[in-house]
Amino acid sequence: MGDWLAKTSQRFVAAFVTEDRWLLYIKGFGITVEIAFFAAIIGIILGTIVALMKLQPSKNGKPTVLNTIADIYIDIIRGTPSVLQLLIMWFIILKSTNNGVLVATLSFGINSGAYVAEIIRAGILAVDKGQTEAGRSLGLSSAQTLRYIVLPQAFKNALPPLGNEFIVLLKETAIVGYVSLSDLTRVANQIASRTYDAFMPLIGAAVIYLIAVKLLTMLFAMLERRMRQGDNR
Repeated sequence: MGDWLAKTSQRFVAAFVTEDRWLLYIKGFGITVEIAFFAAIIGIILGTIVALMKLQPSKNGKPTVLNTIADIYIDIIRGTPSVLQLLIMWFIILKSTNNGVLVATLSFGINSGAYVAEIIRAGILAVDKGQTEAGRSLGLSSAQTLRYIVLPQAFKNALPPLGNEFIVLLKETAIVGYVSLSDLTRVANQIASRTYDAFMPLIGAAVIYLIAVKLLTMLFAMLERRMRQGDNR
């Protein structure tokens, strides 16, 4: 037992303490959070626009140009692996730049937008039509009704799946090593190659991801409770 504890302690020190390697984990996690955060913002903005495009009324029972564009975008993004989208962005679309963070953020933002679009669309459809009629009866235009009445309620309805989408996005960034970014996962792999011991670095990265996801889950749960309290007032 004593030998096992001594060896485990040595492996821990080699993975986290030697050469201040714990700083590499922090830096890598910072890159992970940065990409996920800005990609989520892009995803929400793009997803909202695409959702509105999909909900544009059809003409004579036929889909409009905007309906078709939205459907094609969603089909392509949801039908191809995110790692391939990242590589296409890196090697083809933005091959002239060496900014991996920009490439990863745009790639994940565009990817997330397709899923957010369906979430927002479902949230808008869940809003009672009477809310729209009430807004129009108050003299609001269609755009004003959408902005001030429908969308706030749609986002409230969509908050739980949006929270899940952000958590998924945070974990999906583990593939950004393909574009030469030292995120948390790649840092763990690099340290494992230096120490010739994969257990401690990979388990350490897994624990960091787990803690981050748990904190995000608690944050979104708190937001949901506050919104429900607001509805009860």
